[in-house]
Amino acid sequence: MPYIGTSPSNGVRRVFDYTATAGQTSFSGTDNNSQTLSYSDSNFIDVFQNGILLLPSDYTATTGTTVVLDTGATVSDSVQIVAFDVFSVADTVSKADGGTFDGNVTMAGTLGVTGVPTFTGRSVHSGGITVANDGQIGSTGDADAMAISSSGVVTFSQNTVGAGGMDLLYTLTSSSSVTSHDISSTYINSTYDNYSLVGYFEGDADGRYLQAQVFVGGTVQTGNIYGFSNMYFDSGDAHSNAQGEPNLVTFTKFGMGGEDGEGTHINAVFQNANNTQAPFSVSGFATRHSDGANHAGAVFSGSMLVANRANVVNGLRFKMHSGNINYAKFKLYGLRD
Repeated sequence: MPYIGTSPSNGVRRVFDYTATAGQTSFSGTDNNSQTLSYSDSNFIDVFQNGILLLPSDYTATTGTTVVLDTGATVSDSVQIVAFDVFSVADTVSKADGGTFDGNVTMAGTLGVTGVPTFTGRSVHSGGITVANDGQIGSTGDADAMAISSSGVVTFSQNTVGAGGMDLLYTLTSSSSVTSHDISSTYINSTYDNYSLVGYFEGDADGRYLQAQVFVGGTVQTGNIYGFSNMYFDSGDAHSNAQGEPNLVTFTKFGMGGEDGEGTHINAVFQNANNTQAPFSVSGFATRHSDGANHAGAVFSGSMLVANRANVVNGLRFKMHSGNINYAKFKLYGLRD
């Protein structure tokens, strides 16, 4: 800690000891202990003659190096001058109690913080930021919005805002035989208008067709309010379309096989879930394997009829045209605008 004057660690009281000659009035220079007299302020010295404290009116001390007695001393008198150094503490922040810096602070070395630092202004790091292994970054209310593992993998627990892209909303892997797999309004809602789904489905027997329907107001729509088309690719092309169907889309023209691996892959985009200007629709690509593991591909599309464009969609159902889904694995993403 800096001081003006002599640091307390070096002592603030110095004693100068002189032996007077006959009639001596002026005392300065080297004393009996080879110390040279000096003082900072005459108000901060005490002068003793033969152990008796003299009054300030009994001597003159103005130079900082000399004390002059008004009355000459007797030979061998002991004259002691005690000088107290003047010091003041510089503008500092207490080590024990802390405090506030009103100006800028520059560190030439490393700043080590064991507590939690709080920055009210923008923090600028020209050299970048290094986060410890398994470190976390987040707001006060959500301290782990971004987590960084020891291997460097970054995991976001919250959706990013302000840019296009997609957010993973729902993941399913099921090997149970069920009539349908539903995606509820928990995931299909007003947050996103458009969705992407990538998945794989197997039926419980040969010749099954994968189809989809929508929920409106929490109820699956099974009426003839859809239209769909698809183009099938194998040794030759085949085209199919239908208007006024009870299914939003049939993903392939022909059915899949019933053995393990003879399923249908789909890559689909669903649009206008909340847009009442245009009907809800789907389009994409499908790959399937038929009985005998023969491969074929299809381009598909489907939508609700224009007359039903005002319906807000809040769910999806995937099913086979008959029988059950024996295996399903898919991921649903919300597409940010």
